[in-house]
Amino acid sequence: MKKPIDYAQYANLSPFELKDNLIKLAQSHTDRIMLNAGRGNPNFLATWPRQAFFQLGLFAIEESEMSYSYLNEGVGGFPIRTGLTGRFEAFIRRNYNTPGVSFLGKAFSYIRDQLGLDENAFLQEMVEGILGCNYPVPDRMLHFSEEVIKSYVLQQMGAQGLKTDELDLFATEGGTAAMTYVFNSMKENGLINKGDKIAIGAPIFTPYLEIPSLNDYQLVEVLINADPQLEWQYPESELRKLEDPSIKAFFLVNPSNPPSVKIDDKSLQLIADIVKKRPDLIILTDDVYGTFADNFQSLFAICPKNTILVYSFSKYFGATGWRLGVIGLAHDNVIDKSISALPSKTKQILNKRYSSIVTEPDKLKFIDRLVADSRAVALNHTAGLSTPQQVQMVLFALCEMMDADQSYKSTLKNLIRRRDAALYQRLGSSKKRDINSVEYYTLIDLETICHELYGDDFAKWILTNKNPTELLFRIADEAGVVLLPGKGFAVQHPSARASLANLNEHQYAAIGSSLRKLAEEYYAEYTSKHKKK
Repeated sequence: MKKPIDYAQYANLSPFELKDNLIKLAQSHTDRIMLNAGRGNPNFLATWPRQAFFQLGLFAIEESEMSYSYLNEGVGGFPIRTGLTGRFEAFIRRNYNTPGVSFLGKAFSYIRDQLGLDENAFLQEMVEGILGCNYPVPDRMLHFSEEVIKSYVLQQMGAQGLKTDELDLFATEGGTAAMTYVFNSMKENGLINKGDKIAIGAPIFTPYLEIPSLNDYQLVEVLINADPQLEWQYPESELRKLEDPSIKAFFLVNPSNPPSVKIDDKSLQLIADIVKKRPDLIILTDDVYGTFADNFQSLFAICPKNTILVYSFSKYFGATGWRLGVIGLAHDNVIDKSISALPSKTKQILNKRYSSIVTEPDKLKFIDRLVADSRAVALNHTAGLSTPQQVQMVLFALCEMMDADQSYKSTLKNLIRRRDAALYQRLGSSKKRDINSVEYYTLIDLETICHELYGDDFAKWILTNKNPTELLFRIADEAGVVLLPGKGFAVQHPSARASLANLNEHQYAAIGSSLRKLAEEYYAEYTSKHKKK
């Protein structure tokens, strides 16, 4: 007979220890499949730009082998630039019906006719880039790669009012690296110092709560709490905290993680009004889920001079393994102005730091300092995201920009919403859809669900008598379902986060059924105890 597990032993684990133990417990039964809804890695991905990547690679290899064809020893050279476009067009005609090749032909036309770029120079950059035969030059981002991604970012972030020449990008190894670089460079350049106050939009991805408290930064966190009663929007009273001049920066994820709700127009405008009063306020927004939203508008579109934009291709294109992200800054921004206004002693230290890479370090823009700092300055000459990664990033962006009917986006939205509906239908909840929700994640609110299923008295009994963390371990142990506790994301009410991206519809239905079964068992315990009284 299996020994009963003392779930209370898990109550004080850190968020990542808790996740690992939930998975271990869920995997401990060999007679069932674990349903891990704890991680946000999607189980869908974009195929057309990947097909195009591999076909472009085959063409590039052919071009490389031409340079040393007389050796016949598996040795290639740099592609021959003369006649490259003609040979590429012949390759397209010859292989047009091969998956990915027609995409390349259309992308080449789009570059020329819609973006107005030099298609010959673009092709050269892509062919050399996919071969990875040169260091990234420019190191911040390849020239045409940056131009394409600028157009994509402005389109997807709802910032069409800005021009591409008003935006600078730095290609990074995903959103994780982007955030790491931003925090580090802000510290190195005196924009944030130990003891400074920063505001954090909560709930939020757990590491963003943990980074500021690290010994490297030692920042004071001021939470700007979204309200579930307002469909996870920030109340005006919370946003007004940003008017405090001692708050140096505001960090947030938009749409949020885990509520998966974009900031509504009213709140965007309020933040814009606050920025007018606080022109020195720095905003750092991680908008990785923005591409899933209807009519998304980033804070970068509203307050471009104050906002550092982080965007990752990982979730929307199913590309977490590719590590593709960008940091975006308006060419005219308050960060550069803040650096120029630093005390002369601090500027002397910074000038010495960057003097090995530029003759006038005081004129070095923050986005270029990010690049240098990412390689400890001394290795700046070998900085930059690998060129094959940048090529795949460009193909992802072109796939979305060329999709006039938004068929890929519509398919993903429907896929996720069906999963969400399947979970809550089996759970027995009449959850209503919020127009601002992207539903990449869902927060299963313990009190709300218990109230909806069995009334207010039962909900109060659950909150009084059951530890939410213990409930998560019980569902992991008994049903093999992994959910993460909301408190790890600074959710103020007992809840569980489920990703709606990494399992199939019938599995989310099974999770809903498992949760309903657990609720029924607790309700039976509740009624039994109340009958005895």
